[in-house]
This record gives sequence, C-alpha cells and structure tokens, in this order.
Amino acid sequence: MKKRALLSVSNKQGLTEFAKQLHELDYELISTGGTKRTIEEAGIPVLSISEITDFPEIMDGRVKTLHPAVHGGLLAKRGNEDHMQQLDELNIQTIDLVAVNLYPFKDTIAKPGVTDADAIENVDIGGPTMLRAAAKSFEDVAVVVNPADYDEVIAGLQDELTYEKRRNLAAKVFRHTANYDAMIAEYFTTKTEESYPETYTATYEKVQSLRYGENPHQSASFYKKANYEGASLAQAEQLNGKELSYNNIQDANAALEVVLEFEQPAAVAVKHMNPCGVGVGENIYDAYVKAYEGDPVSIFGGIVALNREVDEATAAKLKEIFLEIIIAPSFSQEALDLLTKKKNLRLLTVEMKKAEQQTHKLTSVSGGLLVQDTDEGSVDVTELEVATSRKPTDQELHDLKLGWKVVKHVKSNAIVIAKGDRTLGVGAGQMNRVGAAKIALEQADEQAKGSIMASDAFFPMPDTVEAAAEAGVTAIIQPGGSKRDQDSIDACDKHGIAMVFTRMRHFKH
Repeated sequence: MKKRALLSVSNKQGLTEFAKQLHELDYELISTGGTKRTIEEAGIPVLSISEITDFPEIMDGRVKTLHPAVHGGLLAKRGNEDHMQQLDELNIQTIDLVAVNLYPFKDTIAKPGVTDADAIENVDIGGPTMLRAAAKSFEDVAVVVNPADYDEVIAGLQDELTYEKRRNLAAKVFRHTANYDAMIAEYFTTKTEESYPETYTATYEKVQSLRYGENPHQSASFYKKANYEGASLAQAEQLNGKELSYNNIQDANAALEVVLEFEQPAAVAVKHMNPCGVGVGENIYDAYVKAYEGDPVSIFGGIVALNREVDEATAAKLKEIFLEIIIAPSFSQEALDLLTKKKNLRLLTVEMKKAEQQTHKLTSVSGGLLVQDTDEGSVDVTELEVATSRKPTDQELHDLKLGWKVVKHVKSNAIVIAKGDRTLGVGAGQMNRVGAAKIALEQADEQAKGSIMASDAFFPMPDTVEAAAEAGVTAIIQPGGSKRDQDSIDACDKHGIAMVFTRMRHFKH
C-alpha cells in the first residue's frame, strides 16, 4: 500500500517541487482547495480531501479535514495492533506525512481597518488540528510547517528520517501553533478590558542569533514582536558596520526611547543604557552639538540617536569621535559617503514614531515574569504645581520640561541638570538621591549656575536642595509626595529656588 502525504498550505513557496519529489518517492498525495489546484496545474496526481473522507467540504470550507478518515490516519499508533485493526475495520488508511501552514492571521490583523469578522475568518481550525495530530504522532508521521524544511525532509525520506529529526520537526510545529494561538489570544484580549488576564502568553519571532549576551560566556538571540507598529530596532535597517551585539541593542533601544520624547530636532547620546548628553535645536546639527557638549567624555564609544535625517554637516561632526552606533530616520547620500568610511560604525535607520497603542514592558525574574504598562506618563509644564514662593520663569519652565523628559529615562535614583536646550550633568543609578545629585552637579561644574534640576522621585530630605543651591541651580522639578516636602520647600525658599511638583514619578530600575 502506498504511503500518503497530506498537503494544505497557505504559503505555496516550494510546493510544486516538494509535491513532485514526494510523488517520485511513490507517495499518494491528498490536498485541499488552492493547494490542490497548484499541484494539479503542475501535472502531479493528487486526491481531494473529499475523496478520502467521502464527505463534501461544507460551510465555505470551514469543515473539510475535521474527519476520522484524516485524524484516524494521523493518530493511530502503527505499533498498536488494536489501533491498526480499527483502521482496517473502518477502511481508514494511514497518513505518513503532513505539510501544513496556516491561514495568514498575522498578516490579516496587520491590515489597516481590519474588522473582527476579517480576523475571525482567518483563525485556522483544521490546520492547527492536523499539525498537532501529526506532531503528536511524529514517530510515525513526518510533519512539516516551514517550506525551508522541505529539502531536509525529502533527503530524510530518501535515506532515513531519524527519530531526532522527526522530533525536531514536531517541536517546530508546536512552537508554530503556540505562536499562532498566542497572536490570536492577544488580538482578542486587546478587544476586552483585561489588560492583565489570568494567563499571560507573549510570542516573538527570531531576528538573529547574537555572538554572545552581556558577557562572552552568555549566549543570546534577538527576537521581534509581530506587527509592532512603533519605532523598533527589530525593524531597523543596518546600512553599515559590524553585527549588533546584545549590549549594542540594549543601549540603542535606550537612546531610541529618549529621542522619541521630542518633536523638535533632537539628539541623544547614550552610554550603558543611560543618556549622557541630550540636546534639542533648530536643526539636527545644532541638536547634536548640544548633546555632545553635554558630556564630551562619556559620549566617546557611545550610541547617538537623532530624530531627523543626518546631513553632511552633522555627519562630519559625528565622524570626529569614535561612536558605536548612529540611529536616525535616514542619512543623506553625502552623510553616508562620509560615515561609511568607518567600516565598523553601525548606521541604523528607524522610523521615528511612537506606538499608538499602550504596550507592556516585560521583565524576567527567577521563575517568573513582571508585566507592566510602558511608562508613557507626561506632564503639562503649564499646569505644574508650584510649591515655592517663587514661580519659575518662562526660560526655567522650558528647561524644566527638557529635564523632566530626560530624567524619565535615567536609571533610579536619577538627577538631571539642564540649561539652554541641553543636559549638563546626569546622575544615574545611585543608592541615594543626594549621591546622584552630586554626580550630576560635579559633571555640570560651573555651568550649573542658572540651570535646572530634575529628579525622578521626591526628596526625602532637603540635602539635595542644599547641594543644588550651592551649585547655583535656580529651579527644580520633582514629583513631590514626601512626608518631608515642606523641608525641601523651605530650603528652596531660603535660597530663592523655584520648585514645581509633577505628582508623577519616573522610577526606572
């Protein structure tokens, strides 16, 4: 009795050659719909699924493979005499190979204006059921979900498709169906009010294997979220330079998140996931010069993100120092001609737009996962609560807005000193707030006179205000909310510092 192969694929890549090779290996082919037509048009004999089930496709093809003649032929254990006897009695023949890929649910929901009805019609039922049945019986049934595996399967059938290869193919199937179901679950969960359902399943698709992780003894890979519509390094185009490393991607993402805060031309320099210089200006050259001047020491070997096209003048300025990565929406040809002379300098283009929908931030802990909304919190500087007797000037308000946007992206405890459309000092990741302030003020040095200070969380005591006053800071923005707020207010009033409360904190651990 001939072996049988059931082929039903949305992705027709390599289908006719695969079907031809199976036919030459004396497999009887069974198929459905468009897959069957493609095989027939190639002149390859193929049976319709209805000839196997002796039952017509019904409900516009919704029900065609959900039949004992199919699933009995897949799930019967070949070494079980009782199973095989039942097949004989019911005149069911075994199916020895399944090649199935699923309705394009991901592509459907990515289309503008997609309706629930469109999405529902692209929820595949028969396909995943056949795949799971075949994968469950992988010892007896070869199962293929990816056209890239056709050649390996044919080679195995010509020689020996080993247990290990069959199991690997089955594992790929279960990953594929899990990914598919996760996308469906996520789509429908977003239609409900359940932001944090009873189970949380996230699915990502591999972009690339990385040379190593944070350190050479750690392995790592980079994955992307399907259909993510915001700015993302997973969708960046690399125009020049070495392959990105794990740490490159982390730092580049940090730079990208900061620069997305700004609508006006902005440049952000990042080192070890903290901004070390941020500048805004009338044009991108001006913005970059300000970012560079914010910390000309730390920017060396860092990553720069810009939210406007890099022109020739800006490229020439960027080229003066060693940088790991430059991220921008585009590069002029003149800029590329200059920057690509540095063979190892990575140049990435990313569409500079924020995701329209609120997304989740995932953080792994040992044996668990923390899930929270991404920090999209912002404040209107014209509606800030003035806590001190002196109100900020218009210029101070302008600088406070910049400082608040930046401090949101600095590791806690975080302090930012800013003035004149650029940062002057950043204190990041300290165990106490006054320690972070001293680092930021020391970096700002004499430029701190007339600057503003931004703090990601409230002051538990007035020591940070005293340090700011000594350095010449004239205005402070902080969340407020400490039991000892009045002590800080009194210290500001004593030194003539204006202080505003946001009533919103920006811890970043």
